[in-house]
Amino acid sequence: MTLLLEPGNLDGLIILIVAVMFGPAILLTIIGLAVLKKNKKAAKVLFILAAVYLIISLGICGALML
Repeated sequence: MTLLLEPGNLDGLIILIVAVMFGPAILLTIIGLAVLKKNKKAAKVLFILAAVYLIISLGICGALML
Protein backbone atom coordinates (compact mmCIF):
# COMPACT_ATOMS: atom_id res chain seq x y z
CA MET A 1 0.00 0.00 0.00
CA THR A 2 1.49 3.36 -1.01
CA LEU A 3 0.98 6.53 0.94
CA LEU A 4 -1.07 9.20 -0.78
CA LEU A 5 0.86 11.96 0.98
CA GLU A 6 4.23 10.88 -0.36
CA PRO A 7 5.66 13.69 -2.53
CA GLY A 8 7.25 13.05 -5.88
CA ASN A 9 9.93 15.21 -7.42
CA LEU A 10 10.43 18.44 -5.44
CA ASP A 11 12.93 20.14 -7.78
CA GLY A 12 10.43 22.84 -8.72
CA LEU A 13 9.95 23.78 -5.07
CA ILE A 14 13.71 24.05 -4.52
CA ILE A 15 14.06 26.27 -7.61
CA LEU A 16 11.20 28.47 -6.38
CA ILE A 17 12.78 28.90 -2.95
CA VAL A 18 16.18 29.76 -4.49
CA ALA A 19 14.48 32.26 -6.83
CA VAL A 20 12.80 33.94 -3.84
CA MET A 21 16.13 34.00 -2.01
CA PHE A 22 18.25 35.55 -4.76
CA GLY A 23 15.88 37.01 -7.38
CA PRO A 24 14.91 40.36 -5.83
CA ALA A 25 18.44 41.00 -4.54
CA ILE A 26 19.88 40.47 -8.02
CA LEU A 27 17.16 42.68 -9.53
CA LEU A 28 17.84 45.49 -7.04
CA THR A 29 21.57 45.24 -7.76
CA ILE A 30 21.01 45.49 -11.52
CA ILE A 31 18.74 48.52 -11.07
CA GLY A 32 21.34 50.05 -8.75
CA LEU A 33 24.05 49.60 -11.36
CA ALA A 34 21.81 51.22 -13.99
CA VAL A 35 21.10 54.21 -11.73
CA LEU A 36 24.69 54.57 -10.50
CA LYS A 37 25.84 57.08 -13.15
CA LYS A 38 22.83 59.39 -12.77
CA ASN A 39 22.20 59.33 -9.02
CA LYS A 40 24.82 57.84 -6.73
CA LYS A 41 22.78 58.28 -3.55
CA ALA A 42 19.81 56.34 -4.95
CA ALA A 43 22.14 53.62 -6.21
CA LYS A 44 23.69 53.31 -2.76
CA VAL A 45 20.23 52.92 -1.22
CA LEU A 46 19.37 50.20 -3.74
CA PHE A 47 22.62 48.35 -2.98
CA ILE A 48 21.90 48.51 0.75
CA LEU A 49 18.34 47.25 0.20
CA ALA A 50 19.68 44.38 -1.91
CA ALA A 51 22.16 43.42 0.82
CA VAL A 52 19.55 43.59 3.58
CA TYR A 53 17.07 41.56 1.52
CA LEU A 54 19.72 38.95 0.81
CA ILE A 55 20.66 38.63 4.50
CA ILE A 56 17.04 38.31 5.58
CA SER A 57 16.04 35.93 2.79
CA LEU A 58 19.04 33.67 3.37
CA GLY A 59 18.12 33.51 7.03
CA ILE A 60 14.42 32.77 6.59
CA CYS A 61 14.50 30.69 3.41
CA GLY A 62 17.72 29.02 4.45
CA ALA A 63 16.05 27.92 7.66
CA LEU A 64 13.14 26.52 5.65
CA MET A 65 15.50 24.45 3.51
CA LEU A 66 16.95 22.71 6.56
